[in-house]
Amino acid sequence: MIKNTFEEVLSDEWVKANITNPVQELVIIRGIIPWQKMITKLCKFYNTSQGAFGKSLRMMTAILICIKYYQLSDRQMVKHIKENHYIQYFCNITNEELQTCLDPSSICVFRKRIGEEGVEIIEKEVFEVLRKAGIIQGDNAMIDSSVLKNNVIYPNDVHLIFKAFDKMKQFAVLHQISLWWDNNEVKKLWREFFLNKKQNRLEWLLKFNILFIPALKIFGKKVESLKTTKKKQIKADNMFAILTILEAQTLEKLEGKKQIKNRIVSIDEPDARPIVKGKEHPKCEFGTTMEMTFNREGFMITIENFIGNPNDKTLFAGTLEQFKKRMKGEPENIITDLGYRSNGNFKIADNISNVFLGRKKDVSEEKQSFCCKARSATEGFIAIAKNIRGFGCSLYRGFEGDRIWSLLCQTAYNLKKFIQLLMGEKIEEKKLMKLGLA
Repeated sequence: MIKNTFEEVLSDEWVKANITNPVQELVIIRGIIPWQKMITKLCKFYNTSQGAFGKSLRMMTAILICIKYYQLSDRQMVKHIKENHYIQYFCNITNEELQTCLDPSSICVFRKRIGEEGVEIIEKEVFEVLRKAGIIQGDNAMIDSSVLKNNVIYPNDVHLIFKAFDKMKQFAVLHQISLWWDNNEVKKLWREFFLNKKQNRLEWLLKFNILFIPALKIFGKKVESLKTTKKKQIKADNMFAILTILEAQTLEKLEGKKQIKNRIVSIDEPDARPIVKGKEHPKCEFGTTMEMTFNREGFMITIENFIGNPNDKTLFAGTLEQFKKRMKGEPENIITDLGYRSNGNFKIADNISNVFLGRKKDVSEEKQSFCCKARSATEGFIAIAKNIRGFGCSLYRGFEGDRIWSLLCQTAYNLKKFIQLLMGEKIEEKKLMKLGLA
């Protein structure tokens, strides 16, 4: 069960004694976020009539936002809550609750419970507050794509098979099954490979594959005859499916095939793909594609994730439609690079005043300078997003994890941008009045 309302648990006396800076970032953000709207919409992820009461939704949503705002891990977040009165105030936690309010694992459980859909609710409510106040405007759609890296080591075909043995061993330990292969032989072969890995890789791959094929066949039979919970059965079935793909992929590699479609580069991150992006080292990164749109002030309007590396030309129509839906109208200017340039995309944006797809001649002379500067600014916004705001590498597992990571980072990114403009006195007073800040 869960409570569908919340109360301010911090007394006026506590606030007066501990919150001495009324213009501190978290104090400002706390006042503009529509907590009750979020809570009402997140209640659907809980049973309203059965079970023990869950953690306060007011507290947990604030924690998810704060984690990405300060780029903290779950464990670091709990530590900071206990040490920082402003974070405590933002998350609505009393002194009495500090030591028992939550364990780091509770944050992970909550994130999994609400999933991508719940995180979308959080991001949307924060975004809508800023949009309705006129802080986020949709006059300009600046579109580009990049890579959201996954936390994987550089792929090595031999290492993937060694990792597959490790996964089967974990399965055996979990279900109390004796190992059905000679694990000492596998470890001995791995040590030999590690000492001589500069030699012919295909020969080593063949040696490991000879041990892997019969072990995988028996693994499939054990998964099929497994008697366990539905959740564990699904996990075992998924692992067997991934290892079966790995077997087929290895055989293709041994046959001398260079290009392998949908190649698995990590057993832990099966959706990660090798993607060539950017002009600097490394040219190839392993993860998913991010399609982002910004406005001229630098707010992130939309973000989408895709498995693999779809052509930017094919993403243009969907991205533009999503931008218009978010901003409740069409932009006056669209700015992209040459990767989006095609006659079809010009036709899609035919009713928009200025469409800059990488070349000056696309727009009138008076708009050329603006579009070129906006295009350069897009590169800067992406650099900030990846190097400072958390979009550089996703630490959550799977494609859904990448999506959750992106949405939470987008929420924090836009809040950071809002604070930056506010502190620089670049927001009009009438807009601040709508947020109750003036």
